[in-house]
Amino acid sequence: MVTIRFYQEIDQEQWDSYVLNHPRGTLFHLISWKNVIEKTFGHKSFYLLAENTAPRQHRNTNVSASDLKRSDPRTSYMNDSPINPTNSINPSNSSNPSNSINPSNSSNPIVGILPLFSVKSLLFGKSLVSVPFAAYGGILADDPDVANQLLDKAKEITCSEGLDYLEFRNRDGVIENLPLKELYVSFRREIFEDLESNMNAILRKSRRMIRVGEKEGLTLEFGHEALIPAFYEIFARSYHRLGSPVFSIKLFRNLLREFKEKANILLIRDKESRPISGVLSFFYKDEVIPYYAGSLFEYRQLAPNDYMYWQLIKYGCENGYKLFDFGRSKIETGSFDFKRHWGFKPEPLPYQYFLNRIKEIPNISPANPKYKKKIEIWRKLPFWVTKTIGPRIVKYIP
Repeated sequence: MVTIRFYQEIDQEQWDSYVLNHPRGTLFHLISWKNVIEKTFGHKSFYLLAENTAPRQHRNTNVSASDLKRSDPRTSYMNDSPINPTNSINPSNSSNPSNSINPSNSSNPIVGILPLFSVKSLLFGKSLVSVPFAAYGGILADDPDVANQLLDKAKEITCSEGLDYLEFRNRDGVIENLPLKELYVSFRREIFEDLESNMNAILRKSRRMIRVGEKEGLTLEFGHEALIPAFYEIFARSYHRLGSPVFSIKLFRNLLREFKEKANILLIRDKESRPISGVLSFFYKDEVIPYYAGSLFEYRQLAPNDYMYWQLIKYGCENGYKLFDFGRSKIETGSFDFKRHWGFKPEPLPYQYFLNRIKEIPNISPANPKYKKKIEIWRKLPFWVTKTIGPRIVKYIP
């Protein structure tokens, strides 16, 4: 018998174990992400878990599409993804038992999870999101019946809380007959065992830019909380130039404190030791995930971004990681082209919606033409003003 209930603190170990053992689990499904969102933004969480109260049989976490048909097509769920190889190396290159995976995980009573947050804003509407401020999210389940029960419960919460819509940030698979938004793609690629193969996988133009950074005498530094002030200054200036509200510095402190050795900052300096670019990355199982990055526009001729990402790939290679997740990008944007020039191929990122109090899929992306004038105004504001009021706005743009 399967019971759907809300997560409690006592469930953390089993919840995270389930995520790490599931072939579609991501770092954004971990309880650490929940803790950061709550501490930083104060949004209300609705973390659902499906628990098997009967003796467990062999788990099947690879469900084919043909197995997922139900009488109600709106609640059919597709879950079809291979298990990736893993290692046990963390960013400090020491043993990390939490990175290991036991595919059977037969002692864990959890058979499905769905992390959700409600985000309520007068400007951007009221939503239930899996997961906010994350590239990926959605349902993890052992079988389609469990997945559909979690989906039904999420719809119920959306309606009972009077929310406008429910959003699933799927990485693999789709929920049948739910509206689909194809705004984003993801870029993921293997990290090869030797540096030469990794360099050769990068297209010629980007290889040339890496050499530019090397010839200009750029240097690198990996670190943790001590690098936050320099990193944040770069990050905030990048967001100001793009016309986007910036996060509070508190977000980055919370991320590094919560993820500990599974996250770090890479800072790039010019030959005068001025910080000119930086990236905060996560290390999940066998993956390197650069997630928050920025660079100073006035130093672009030094190619700090190309140099920085090469150093991160090099770090992953030398420490035994197997996959580089370049994150999501909007289709046909500057970051989209940048990642393709690095030899990465775009993969669809099918975000889906259950619409409750609205009739059309919401579009709160900066690419929406109705935000064009607001972005132009934001760029003209004094930098200190954007750092002050930006966090109050961006907390409602998940």
